[in-house]
Amino acid sequence: MLPTILSIWALFAGIAMITMGSGLQGTLIGLRARIEGFSIVETGMVMSCYYGGFFLGSRLAPKLVARVGHIRAFAAFTSLASAAVLVHLVFLTPLVWGGIRVVTGFAFAGLFVVAESWLNDCSTNEIRGRILSTYMAVQHGGFFIGQFFLNLASPEGFHLFVLVSVLLSLALIPILVTVTPTPQFESFHSVSLKTLYALSPLGVFGAVGAGLGQGAFWGLGAVYAQEVGFSLSEISMFMASIILGGFLCQWPIGWLSDRYDRRRVLHTVAWSASAVALICVSISFYAKPLLFAAAFCLGGLTLPLYPLILAHTNDHLTRSQMVGASSAIVMVYGFGAFMGPLTGAGIMKFAGPEGFFYSQALFYAGIGGFALYRMGQRAPVPLEEQSAFIQVPPRPSPVISVLTHPDVEEEAEATGKAEVNE
Repeated sequence: MLPTILSIWALFAGIAMITMGSGLQGTLIGLRARIEGFSIVETGMVMSCYYGGFFLGSRLAPKLVARVGHIRAFAAFTSLASAAVLVHLVFLTPLVWGGIRVVTGFAFAGLFVVAESWLNDCSTNEIRGRILSTYMAVQHGGFFIGQFFLNLASPEGFHLFVLVSVLLSLALIPILVTVTPTPQFESFHSVSLKTLYALSPLGVFGAVGAGLGQGAFWGLGAVYAQEVGFSLSEISMFMASIILGGFLCQWPIGWLSDRYDRRRVLHTVAWSASAVALICVSISFYAKPLLFAAAFCLGGLTLPLYPLILAHTNDHLTRSQMVGASSAIVMVYGFGAFMGPLTGAGIMKFAGPEGFFYSQALFYAGIGGFALYRMGQRAPVPLEEQSAFIQVPPRPSPVISVLTHPDVEEEAEATGKAEVNE
């Protein structure tokens, strides 16, 4: 495994700097929007636009990568993201910021398409799981560290925007100087939403719900902390606590889901997340350290939900359907993530800052309730027939489906039964 990681060190270094910049930028934009007088709904709309761009990028970026190659595409997407962040300083209006966020989401989706297809090509089946775990650790670590860069300067100035641009620009250096051969990009296969829902209603509903909750977290978590009067260091701690909890708890939740009825685990985790979100409302008025601990638990319960839903969906698929269904689930999740900040901001408008946690409780209670309903509609999949839980990064692209199911993709292409998604 070590020789493989060393051979793609440039990719991991680039992704580390990109996720640090992305983690800082997502928090910074929400804070600065409120400082500039954007309403909570306008702020939610701006933050939602990122996921609209990410959705477009996930659909269109594979074609660009296939046409120009990984390194050129990586350079183009990184330059676009680096330039876009500075435009926020020039035009301080919600409409322009929304457009910039679309561009930014498109660029980051392209970067993750490049990274995940590159990793897929460089990994053998024997070490693929460990490579994916390393990649996931790099992404989580980047988002985690990026939160603390918020303490280096005031969000009211230009310094943090420049820092994001610098981090993104520096990510180009290890990629451009690498001598490692880059892979040939191959299109992934897809499954229609109608077919996917017929196969796994809970998979589709759960992906939307997980997208709603996590989109609201990434878009409005820092805004909530700002509204209740947290300092910059406390905002960093709040956001970092959720990210750290999500990273550390994927393993135990995945372990449980491989040994018990996955719907029951999904139901329990979702309802527990809803309960913790409501507990956070009361804790926030008394002791911030307790809130950070509760935020850690909230992240530990919510961020593993998407891979848990993906594993449940795979339980009801044939092997030849897994890759296509996984890429479709990413799209469904992206729709939910787009709607999350909009819905969360609407709830915060009427309920105040605590509406952030009320929205989290609502989204995850919805998943738990639908899981309970589906448990009465279909018998559980026998444990010996359940697919394995696979850890995925916090912002996956459709290409992650090929990385997590390489043998299935090869089988589908060999038999010619999969339909290429143009």
